[in-house]
Amino acid sequence: MNRSRLMVFIACILVIGLGQAVATPTTPLDLAIAVENNNAFAVDLYGQLKTQPGNLFFSPESISTALAMTYAGARGETAAEMAKTLHFTQLPEILHPAMSALLHDLNATHDGYQLAVANALWVQSDFHLRDDFMNLESANYKSAIYSVDFKNAAEAARQQINGWVQRQTENKIKDLIMPGVLNSETRLVLTNAIFFKGAWMTSFLKEDTTVEDFHLSSTEIVKIPLMHLTDVFNYFDGGTFQMLELPYEKNELSMRIFLPKDANGLAALDESMRTNMKTCSRKEMSPRHVTVTMPRFRMEGRFDLKGTLQRMGMGQAFDEQRADFTGMAPRTEMQYGNLFIGAMIHKAYVDVNEQGTEAAAVSAVTIKHTRIVPKPPPPVDFRADHPFLFLICNNRFGDILFMGRMMNPSF
Repeated sequence: MNRSRLMVFIACILVIGLGQAVATPTTPLDLAIAVENNNAFAVDLYGQLKTQPGNLFFSPESISTALAMTYAGARGETAAEMAKTLHFTQLPEILHPAMSALLHDLNATHDGYQLAVANALWVQSDFHLRDDFMNLESANYKSAIYSVDFKNAAEAARQQINGWVQRQTENKIKDLIMPGVLNSETRLVLTNAIFFKGAWMTSFLKEDTTVEDFHLSSTEIVKIPLMHLTDVFNYFDGGTFQMLELPYEKNELSMRIFLPKDANGLAALDESMRTNMKTCSRKEMSPRHVTVTMPRFRMEGRFDLKGTLQRMGMGQAFDEQRADFTGMAPRTEMQYGNLFIGAMIHKAYVDVNEQGTEAAAVSAVTIKHTRIVPKPPPPVDFRADHPFLFLICNNRFGDILFMGRMMNPSF
């Protein structure tokens, strides 16, 4: 049976310019703290990026992983600034194995959906990284290590890295690194790519999709296709907003939508949702009959995060004089120069639709609910016909994999 699926593709890179060795077991508490810290960084980063106009989509999971890989080589005040900005409260010997455990979970065999993460280091051929740094990257982040020639063939190296990103994301992320980003001063590029493809547990039917008004504000509308579905979902009424969980097959991942009740209420919701977004928690939600109305949408985003991270307190890592990445390579290898982050680039793509005609899960959920006694109350109306926020969460650990804001689905 043919089935259309939701697809999310993410790529994130760090470019390092010139100018703990093995994974150890982690405990459930260590893992929980790492997830909590990563989610706190996700909310802080959203707080910076939300000032951009229009739709917004990115992967805090990808960004945190790429920066954790880089943090492994930071020392002194540079490491302290990175830890504070990224909310890394754990010692490195605890943090990196915890990140490794999250990576192992994301790359485990998944029944009913696809989810995969890949990491790589791209190293100047005559530049020697510390053995303990490379061992840590390999053991904890399963990073492949490639030798390239930035000095004499930066364009060829750029095409090789972009080709790797394109393959990891099934051709959805192209030209991540633009011409001119890499040059003869580049010594190392760290890349992370995350790919997700899954179907709703309960599909929207295409024949129920109709062209209706989407309220960009209380005074402006656009005509777009809106999907419709009535079923049982985890739901929470927060007074000024509604929160809905739409699970993917097997209920291991889900989308959480935060919908202001007022068409102009997104700004107020931004300020009040830090706790719920930070925990990605289900604890306030309960099963309810819900009539869901929401748009099909597709969006992509590209970010140069250098300025954003500097404003968040991570300035020294980008300072060619003061940055301390001696955990990557000794001073002698730098030949009177220094290692610093030259660019932090992130790109993301998401496509949300009805998910075809997969009907078995729809029937099963509906039948279970119709047997509830006494008869359930009328369905809650969840009509996402105006701007909203959404997360895609890993329900096993609560980590936020993707985060977005839908302002105008007609783009």
